[in-house]
Amino acid sequence: MFLRHADPQGDAAACAAIYAPYVTASGVSFEDVAPTAQQFATRIVETSTSYPWLVLEDDGRVTGYAYASQHHPRAGYRWAADVAVYVDAARQGRGGGRSLYAALLELLRRQNLRSACAGIALPNEASVGLHRALGFEHVGTYRDIGWKAGAWRDVSWWQLALRPDAPRDGPPLEPLEPKRL
Repeated sequence: MFLRHADPQGDAAACAAIYAPYVTASGVSFEDVAPTAQQFATRIVETSTSYPWLVLEDDGRVTGYAYASQHHPRAGYRWAADVAVYVDAARQGRGGGRSLYAALLELLRRQNLRSACAGIALPNEASVGLHRALGFEHVGTYRDIGWKAGAWRDVSWWQLALRPDAPRDGPPLEPLEPKRL
């Protein structure tokens, strides 16, 4: 397995194909229509200006991806990012999600970010287990917050302190531009 930064033109179709079943066949994503490859290319370009977007290659094929995004637009939240990881269904349970997240979280630390946040549409024991194993802590649950796959869904929120030893008093270091692997 090989981790690298996503190439918008070269990786968008593979990322779209990995993501589509999460949209069309599960309650994991709250999107109703799976994005096209071109929409994914745009997402990769826009995200990569501020945060990393990584892909996992296995035998020359993209089998998963992870990215960070803005947690909230207000200035005081600029030290936090939302994170997400998606792995091809045929490749789940082989450590790819963990590898992607480990690399992504390290890059966020190098940007001076302090918190990684993840929302998990429930039920999703695999995602809950992954986040728990990586040190994320459950910080709350929005009940019946989204309608998907014929039912109201809860979203469980998880948070990881990226810099737990950073001083809590005084102004923090400003976030930096995205870093390379």
